[in-house]
Amino acid sequence: MRFDGKVVVVTGAAQGIGKAACRRFWERGAKVALWDLNAEKLSATARELEPSGERVMTVTVNVTDRASVDAAVKAVLARWEAIDVLINNAGITRDGMLHKLDPEDFDRVLDVNLKGVFHCGQAVAQTMRERGRGAIVNTASVVGVFGNVGQTNYAAAKAGVIGMTRTWAKELGRKGVRVNAVAPGFTATDMLASVPSAALDAIRERTPLGRLGNPEEIANAYLFLASEEASYVTGAVLGVDGGLVI
Repeated sequence: MRFDGKVVVVTGAAQGIGKAACRRFWERGAKVALWDLNAEKLSATARELEPSGERVMTVTVNVTDRASVDAAVKAVLARWEAIDVLINNAGITRDGMLHKLDPEDFDRVLDVNLKGVFHCGQAVAQTMRERGRGAIVNTASVVGVFGNVGQTNYAAAKAGVIGMTRTWAKELGRKGVRVNAVAPGFTATDMLASVPSAALDAIRERTPLGRLGNPEEIANAYLFLASEEASYVTGAVLGVDGGLVI
């Protein structure tokens, strides 16, 4: 799977799965635009990936703010004239049982994890439609398919991402744009730092492969769905979860 000359945008690029995805695409020849709200971590990630910056650019983006997203799209087009791939990876958690969940935490998770995906997808899809080609990969979750205790907001957002993915696939297919989603299981990133070790042990016990995923394994799924090798795949939700859902 090669991406020589292709322009790839990755949201939530400063750490975790997003950072791993940037490296995977860059290793395969892509020009990679790193989008994130954390400017300091974003710059550090870009320097680590490619100090020269020849095939890397950073844009500080708030995905909940449409003006910020539109400006980021313009910045990428000004430098590289096209966007071939969008990896809609940015996301947060604000967990809580239903009877304790703060409405502000509900809104914040939906703003980032659902509305942010909408903003980025709509803004980038426009330029892809005009060129008649492109690939969008959205980050869903096993939680969006099966739910999870204490994650009403996260489950709702990720279920919405799946619905948007399939809708966009139907709308954009004849315009040459494929849209798919990856549904990761529990992956060893900073997002799990607040999860008690006993809970993580229980997840490992329930997972047929007996472990958590790693960011590179999720990034590999992004890579496939964005590639020409997946040219007849659209509207799919690819589970990368170690068998947790079976």
